[in-house]
Amino acid sequence: MTPFALEPPLSQPLIESNVSLKPFNTFGVDVQAAGLAHLASLDELRAVLADPAWQGVPRLVLGGGSNMLFTRDFPGLVLRVELQGRTKVDEDAQAVYARGMAGESWHDFVQWTIAQGWAGLENLSLIPGTVGASPIQNIGAYGVEIKDCFHSLDAIELATGQLRQFLLADCAFAYRDSVFKGALAGRYLVVSVTFRLPKQPCWHTGYGEIQQELATRQVTELSARAIADAVIAIRRRKLPDPAEIGNAGSFFKNPVVEASLAAALRERFPALPAYPQPDGRSKLAAGWLIDQCGWKGRSLGAAGVYEKQALVLVNCGGASGADIWRLAEAIRASVYERFGVELEPEPVRC
Repeated sequence: MTPFALEPPLSQPLIESNVSLKPFNTFGVDVQAAGLAHLASLDELRAVLADPAWQGVPRLVLGGGSNMLFTRDFPGLVLRVELQGRTKVDEDAQAVYARGMAGESWHDFVQWTIAQGWAGLENLSLIPGTVGASPIQNIGAYGVEIKDCFHSLDAIELATGQLRQFLLADCAFAYRDSVFKGALAGRYLVVSVTFRLPKQPCWHTGYGEIQQELATRQVTELSARAIADAVIAIRRRKLPDPAEIGNAGSFFKNPVVEASLAAALRERFPALPAYPQPDGRSKLAAGWLIDQCGWKGRSLGAAGVYEKQALVLVNCGGASGADIWRLAEAIRASVYERFGVELEPEPVRC
């Protein structure tokens, strides 16, 4: 499979000046950007990169804004990815290869693959954001991560406009991490992502919540649709809709600690959820740690902790990004003071 070929620009993008980013981030934080480019085609992307009016200014790639916390105005050009399209690009004896353009809604893309009869992404239903953002932090839920079905992505290097294809080994995927958050942070704009969806699926239903939901629904034969419906129901019960309450989903990563620290904490706190990892370490439940510190349902000004899930920070109305960050820092300090565990935020602070 070859990447896209960029042709000379045929259309000019819409670029707004001095525009509010409030509609473009799920926290609903009201900050200004010096410029906002709406990129609905590769032609428009190419035109922006070549535009002398925006050379030498900071650039920020923005998808659905569901993993971003704006704490101040942005002095440069925001590149909002709005590329649309989804298609089957290949097939072999073992798998189907499905490609989504970067601006596609992630949840809609997942539901489209299921409607085609393809499995593999069902556990990742109802995660906010876009297809292009999904590999950046290797999104995951209920035992599945992007890397498990990832084949490749096509991305534009912002400095040169050159198109590059990244295969699985190039992306350095780790827990909520990739090369695009590390060595290549800010250097590329993802154009499309291709997934390898196996024809003989391996169902991931080991989580108790999924097992309970499937039992409640009296599911006797597993399918991508049945698992997706269970995941959607669980997430809707636990997590607030960003359209109603500003949030970015889980704000903190589940910390991965040395097995000795996990064992010591389990002696002091027997109810602490801890999950052994392949490297010998243990993953702790950040939500449990935060809850034990009494943060669930509390607020500092207009920034709060969701009453049903301690991992979720919310904009109660009119909170600034700085307000939300102060709350996050207070939570991190109290968790460290009680448990000696450092929490790492998931959203990118800008």
